[in-house]
Amino acid sequence: MNSRFGRQKLGASLPEFETDTHAAGASLMWELDFWGKYRRATEAARANLLATEWARRAVINTLVSNVAAAYFQLRAYDLQLEISQRTLASRQDSLQLTQKLERGGATNLLDVRQAEQLVAVAAENIPDLQRRIQQQENLISTLLGKNPGPIARGMKLTEQPHLPQVPAGLPSRLLERRPDIREAEAQLMAANAQIGVAKAAYFPQITLTATSGFQSSALTSLFTGPAGFWNFGGTLVQPIFSGGRIRSGVRLSEARQEELVLTFQQTIQQAFRGVSDALIEYQKSHEFRQHQQELVDAAQDAARLSSVRYRGGAANYLEVLTNETNAFGAELGLAQAQLNELLGLVDIYKNLGGGWEL
Repeated sequence: MNSRFGRQKLGASLPEFETDTHAAGASLMWELDFWGKYRRATEAARANLLATEWARRAVINTLVSNVAAAYFQLRAYDLQLEISQRTLASRQDSLQLTQKLERGGATNLLDVRQAEQLVAVAAENIPDLQRRIQQQENLISTLLGKNPGPIARGMKLTEQPHLPQVPAGLPSRLLERRPDIREAEAQLMAANAQIGVAKAAYFPQITLTATSGFQSSALTSLFTGPAGFWNFGGTLVQPIFSGGRIRSGVRLSEARQEELVLTFQQTIQQAFRGVSDALIEYQKSHEFRQHQQELVDAAQDAARLSSVRYRGGAANYLEVLTNETNAFGAELGLAQAQLNELLGLVDIYKNLGGGWEL
């Protein structure tokens, strides 16, 4: 032993360490987890941490979907602006021709006014589309965590790839990776563990206390009291008068678990519905876009033929006005249909928790 301080080794079920024997009054305490209170609390904490991680992934999945949808909307505005500008240029040329014909006596002032209407209809869309484009760029910048500003463009809306095509026979196990389902599952696991924590409060908390050594009589004297009552003296920590509070805590934990079971079931049902709705939306948007393309082809051909007939004197300008208006509206409708089809793909990606690749 050291001349100044006496040192002795303590250990049994404990890791070996040294202590100064002159340090009287030092106290060391363990609480034995016989009833699984801390083990279940640890399970609950881990499950809650996992739920938080899945919530984070759900936010990322939503953010990716929102950015993609916002970008496709931006490219749709770009396409509509391009259509409006092209149509405006074409109608301005037609107006100039009509004015020349009117000055030459080949037509009347009514035709000129109708040509001016066509120009005005095409021109009025341009400022509104330019406003929407700038606001959409600001939205995308905000989603990306940047200050409002211009957004770099890639392929046009009509050039956006639709491959790989959504395959037939997608397995339902794809839904298992949806972040919201995994989050609800983790929350349910945490609630199950919390029931164990609440029930453990019914049992005494057994402690070993050491003051210049260990007293091991705690375990041996646990049931030495009359009629097997807990008998632990100062080393027993048991809430004697809180039985009602403990019972209420258990009931609350069980009610919370039942609530999360229903939430978990509802989340799964909503997931199946979301995927079903997204697949239907994409299929019908694809069919609608095909029919809209046929409408555009027919409307553009009708506008071309009416213009030829007008220049040949076989039709009045009202026929040109009607067909030009129909063609312009059909082109804008096609741009919206192309956007809806792409948004359907984004919706499938979102509802499958990140696409359909296993």
